[in-house]
Amino acid sequence: MTEFVFPALAPTTLPVAGSTAVFPVGRVYCIGRNYRWSQDEATPVEMPAWFMKPANAVVPARGVLPYPPGTGDFCHEIELVVAIGRGGRDIAPARAQSHHIWGYAAGLDLTRRDLQQQAKQAGGPWEAAKAFDQSAPCTPLLPAAVFGHPSQGAVWLTVNGIERQRADVRDLSWPVPELVAMLSRSVTLAPGDLIYTGTPAGVGPLQPGDVVSGGVAGIGQFSMTVGSAS
Repeated sequence: MTEFVFPALAPTTLPVAGSTAVFPVGRVYCIGRNYRWSQDEATPVEMPAWFMKPANAVVPARGVLPYPPGTGDFCHEIELVVAIGRGGRDIAPARAQSHHIWGYAAGLDLTRRDLQQQAKQAGGPWEAAKAFDQSAPCTPLLPAAVFGHPSQGAVWLTVNGIERQRADVRDLSWPVPELVAMLSRSVTLAPGDLIYTGTPAGVGPLQPGDVVSGGVAGIGQFSMTVGSAS
């Protein structure tokens, strides 16, 4: 029997809507942008960039949203989240929904924007900007077997009741099946993986005391209050 040198951390899980079961979170893939941010922006011809967050960055989207240390520019990004239920490599887009996607949620890809800009200027990695504690709040997952696969629906976010972000799932530059296929050409996807599918225009800063609300129509919504800066 394996003896750990210290107790293993409990796995990260997300609640499942309408069920007592929970979804075990594996890896977290985040797609860069993936919406047109202006009317005159050309449709992309290359697949978007992606980066990762640790599984324990995922927390339920409720209650207090901690203001992270080391930043003066803490920003929100609302996203449709895809949960993988069956893994695979070189997945065909036509099989992504029918064979590999387990469910959907609404989530926040939180960013220390000043650290991201520094990384961009230096040509360095984004981990400090993206992979901090509790940087990926997420609503309960909706099983696709029950609720189906969204092809449209508003993606929105407000801060203190003022709308900042709004788009539609059908506005994704690269739709969900293509994103699953793209990632599976680079890594072998596994059950439990989450894909944050990109954010529409309107990302902006959050301040302590702000009430940030958002969601994806028919999928989930949330409201959180930003905590004090440490």
